[in-house]
Amino acid sequence: MLLEPGRGITRAEIEPDAPGLWRYRAAFAGEIAAPVVLGEGRTPLVAGEWSGARPFWKLEWCSPTGSFKDRGASVMLSLLRQQGAQAVIEDSSGNGGASVAAYGAAAGLDVSVFAPASTSPGKLVQARAYGARIELVEGPRMAAQDAAIAAAERGSGWYASHNWHPFFLEGTKTLAYEIWEDLGFAAPDAVVMPVGAGSSLLGCAFGFRELLRAGEIDRLPRLYAAQPLHCSPVDAAFHVKRGDAARARAVLPTIAEGASIARPLRLPTMLDALRESGGGTVAIPEDGIRAAHAQLAARGLFAEPTSATAAAALGVLIERRAILPSDTTVVLLTGSGLKAPPPA
Repeated sequence: MLLEPGRGITRAEIEPDAPGLWRYRAAFAGEIAAPVVLGEGRTPLVAGEWSGARPFWKLEWCSPTGSFKDRGASVMLSLLRQQGAQAVIEDSSGNGGASVAAYGAAAGLDVSVFAPASTSPGKLVQARAYGARIELVEGPRMAAQDAAIAAAERGSGWYASHNWHPFFLEGTKTLAYEIWEDLGFAAPDAVVMPVGAGSSLLGCAFGFRELLRAGEIDRLPRLYAAQPLHCSPVDAAFHVKRGDAARARAVLPTIAEGASIARPLRLPTMLDALRESGGGTVAIPEDGIRAAHAQLAARGLFAEPTSATAAAALGVLIERRAILPSDTTVVLLTGSGLKAPPPA
């Protein structure tokens, strides 16, 4: 379920007095009269150093619930409330559930979060604190999604999946608009991000595509998806040669839990976005994620292990010369280190 590509907006259409990401509301596919706002968007873009390059770190952990998921949750739940929803159902194993719970509470909605029974209890504390009802489901991650859909079909609430709902991506595409504005209304050469279900990747792809359509940039930045090697279906599929059958790659436990999505729903769309941009993928082994996590912390950046995957990927891409030290590169640090224990 995707929306038709937007026309994009020009810098003249930015609403400077609107809160956070709502300054770009003219780019959304529909009008939302009364948005649910908690201070999402306009996160810092901080210059840094990594492997001889000078990347910019996009600190998405400054979002209200500590992750970039607040962008999509704000727009999606604003729309659902406007459409008359009173109860919503989400399936999540972490940040998505916390974000939907927070914005659901702010919107006055009843929220149920279906999560795998194996989810770390600490990851559900935040959603419970917002008043969400937590339903633990035995089995793999997909079992929680199936249970959530079944509950919605029984009439228990509107299915507000951050993986399925198209307006979630309307929120995450503001990442592209912010990066463009923060760089002086210019596109970077490359954006590196951790990828699981793909909402940050597709948000950036859609946003930069719209800016190109609007004539505000003259090229797309190269988009790079960073994944833990232990769960890297996007990387595996990206490197399959045309005409060859995809080989299943083993899925193992990973410290980058936020990217542990074995069968992403929008995989073909993600692959198209990567290829259209001229970017690619990197799969990082566990020791590489741990090392990057420690190196970020030594620079004063306390990211969750999933975010450290993107920093590790930047080093690999520089080594491969896919990214040059002279490139303007943005790395998305999508969640706070407080969201997950430091890797052992």
